[in-house]
Amino acid sequence: MKKLLRFLKGYGVETVMAPLFKLLEACFELFIPLVVAAIIDIGIAKRDNGYILGGCGIMVALGVIGLVCAITAQFFAAKAATGCSAGLRKSLYSHIMRLSPSQRDVLGSSTLITRMTSDVNQIQSGINLTLRLLLRSPLIVIGSMVMAFTVDSRSALVFAAVIPLLSIVVFGIMLISIPLYKKIQARLDRVTMDTRENLNGVRVVRAFNREAAEVNKFSEDNEQSYALQMKAGRLSALMNPLTYVIINLAIIALIYTGALRVDSGYITQGELYALVNYMSQILVELIKLANLIISITKAIACGNRVQAVFDIPEGLDTNESDAENAENAPFISFDNVALTYKGAAAPTVQGIDLDILRGQTVGIIGATGSGKTTVINLLMRLYDVTEGSIKINGRDLRAHNVDALRERIAVVPQKAVLFKGTVRQNLLWGKKDASDAEMWDALRLAMADGFISEKDGGLDAEVLAHGNNFSGGQRQRLTIARALIRRPEILILDDSTSALDLATDAALRKNIAALDYAPTVFIVSQRASSVRHADIILVLDDGEIVGLGSHDELIKNCPTYIEIYNSQFSDANV
Repeated sequence: MKKLLRFLKGYGVETVMAPLFKLLEACFELFIPLVVAAIIDIGIAKRDNGYILGGCGIMVALGVIGLVCAITAQFFAAKAATGCSAGLRKSLYSHIMRLSPSQRDVLGSSTLITRMTSDVNQIQSGINLTLRLLLRSPLIVIGSMVMAFTVDSRSALVFAAVIPLLSIVVFGIMLISIPLYKKIQARLDRVTMDTRENLNGVRVVRAFNREAAEVNKFSEDNEQSYALQMKAGRLSALMNPLTYVIINLAIIALIYTGALRVDSGYITQGELYALVNYMSQILVELIKLANLIISITKAIACGNRVQAVFDIPEGLDTNESDAENAENAPFISFDNVALTYKGAAAPTVQGIDLDILRGQTVGIIGATGSGKTTVINLLMRLYDVTEGSIKINGRDLRAHNVDALRERIAVVPQKAVLFKGTVRQNLLWGKKDASDAEMWDALRLAMADGFISEKDGGLDAEVLAHGNNFSGGQRQRLTIARALIRRPEILILDDSTSALDLATDAALRKNIAALDYAPTVFIVSQRASSVRHADIILVLDDGEIVGLGSHDELIKNCPTYIEIYNSQFSDANV
């Protein structure tokens, strides 16, 4: 948590002024019981209306000054807390975006969302309360006791007895509550995960008529979270009644001893009132302090969770060097490549050996789960190989600058991802300074110019979140256009035409084959028709190569490819 305090840098004035003005407010508040005591002992006792009005005026002035100080302190505290949380959230988001998929897999998306929203909000609240109350409440408690001793030291012994007892109750409840709040935040991760999964997969849930089961599952997790919060709430709720009982008993003792002292002439009625008033101030401030400590504890727990994300090293290990590309080397080569995901018992892909020349089209085909997308992820260096190496121009992928490497690659993922905004804004993801002519050319190549030109606004047509105002095929063609506008050296189509009809798929492949800059193209598909015209077809089964060659070669000597082909075409077309 201490490391996160760096985000308060730039708010030094606010972090000093907020507690300073709160301390001023506390000092003015400590004088009010003495003013009231003077009004009782002098103004009321002597029936001096002028003194009473003067004393009331002093109280109003102290109240107004205290109010101004409190508002000023709140302004500085809120400015520092919101500024710190905004910087923290921005830095956390930036850090998460720089993590590799394997690193994000360690925590999971739901936990990351919770830490960037709920946890950061708790940190903001903790900072705000700390700046306003951390110094004020102890000052009021200690100041009230000191002022009580200046009024009457013998009566003030009640304060010396009750404050340690109150502290035991307050801090005891706090120490028991801390672990519960940590569990509550962890349970909130689970509820967030359930919510996210059901919102993302709502169509699947409905298709399999699983609404009731998912509602029950969510309700069960929610009930567990509710039970934990109720347990923590009940425990925290004990604080007020217990402290009130102790304080009221202390007030009874104070009034009893004070009455004897008044009767004996050692103190006045006004001074007894001041003692009772100071005791009430201690009660209020101890409860505030207890709630503050609980809030700080929750903020610290959340801060540690956020810091745990920052502690994950950014991106993949890099070994960038100035080594020149090897001459006469294949453009891309896979040398006995294998990958084992973290926590997996066996490699997902292994023994991948393949040399690819610049401008070639490579088809990758295989059953679901055979490792097709994994091979592509390794090429983009979303994951690092656990065995072997991948080279571009004879230079190991790990020796390339990651950002520069990915600038040379354009990918169309399995799931067509569009962002809320306009068609233009989505295409600019591929090339920031693309002209309208370049956009329309990319749309034409992706067979998407027809339906975009029919939309109101054309390039400025609205795109809803996830592209939900487009069909599956339209979304795929827009993501292909976004990739083509970059004019990449390496174009990856990862099962990106699954929603297209055969005619559109064929026309699209024809357009890509005719590109004047001749990119090296990887086509990942379960359709034999999508890869049959590729220069090289890589057939995968259970993460291993079971066939490598052209369509004509594989149709003669690769049983797996023949099985896939025959399942999609009649024997007459073989």
